[in-house]
Amino acid sequence: MHIDTILFVQKINKEGVLLLRGLDSRLSKDLPPDLQKLRCKVAFQALRFAPPILELGNKLARRMQSKGPYLALHLRIEKDVWVRTGCLPGLSKEYDEIVHNERRRHPEFLTAKSNLSYHERKLAGLCPLNAFEVTRLLKALGAPRSARIYWAGGQPLGGKEALSPLTREFPHFYNKEGLALPGELEPFANKASFMAAIDYIVSEKSDVFMASHGGNMGHAIQGQRAYAGHKKYITPNKRHMLPYFVNSSLPEAEFNRIIKELHQESLGQPELRSSKAGRDVTKYPVPECMCKRNKTT
Repeated sequence: MHIDTILFVQKINKEGVLLLRGLDSRLSKDLPPDLQKLRCKVAFQALRFAPPILELGNKLARRMQSKGPYLALHLRIEKDVWVRTGCLPGLSKEYDEIVHNERRRHPEFLTAKSNLSYHERKLAGLCPLNAFEVTRLLKALGAPRSARIYWAGGQPLGGKEALSPLTREFPHFYNKEGLALPGELEPFANKASFMAAIDYIVSEKSDVFMASHGGNMGHAIQGQRAYAGHKKYITPNKRHMLPYFVNSSLPEAEFNRIIKELHQESLGQPELRSSKAGRDVTKYPVPECMCKRNKTT
């Protein structure tokens, strides 16, 4: 046995938990069905947030639920997201230049497809939706002005200005800072992972969930909502819908009809993991992690 392996075994026997850093993919995406089912049970049933995080997350979720159904929106519009995706926020030349400068200083931050221009990335559906685009999408899908929205995410580049299209159209717009009572968030101040965990809990308990861009949190919530019975989850069809966003001659009613049509199959319906290669079971738990019912006559 390799000396490193022996040390790992000794440590896990002593501590009970072993943290392995620097590994991107912990397990193969293609495992035997029994191991896939075990992964789901671990991810969606065995793993728990620490009690203080769980308590506050549930408390904020109850505050949202107390006045009726709500939509949770994971906004990926922080500065680092724009830099890493090779995209631009579209707020103003000033903010676009901030992103350009940061990317020039740190070209290694760009995550993939560095040969594509910003416009090519945008049309390929590789960029996060900004607040204006999210607003148009939600309206086209039928969200009323009275809709209650919880937004999860970090500080957006541009602050309140970046959120203004959403807050103008949907005045019942909340985040954890707005829902928490004085002092409730203090134990988690400057702890980004703890804050993200609170967002996760409130988002997972929502009636509808939508992420403006992919990412680990959105993927995990997608899988958990499917595992819990296919709770509604909107997946923006960015690549197909964005050409209609830039078509200013398209009447609003026609725009709404097209957007609804594009999203008929993107509302959290059961989707087989096996329909595309390389899918992770914690994002697509069907069929390995779902109970099979015998047909009765």
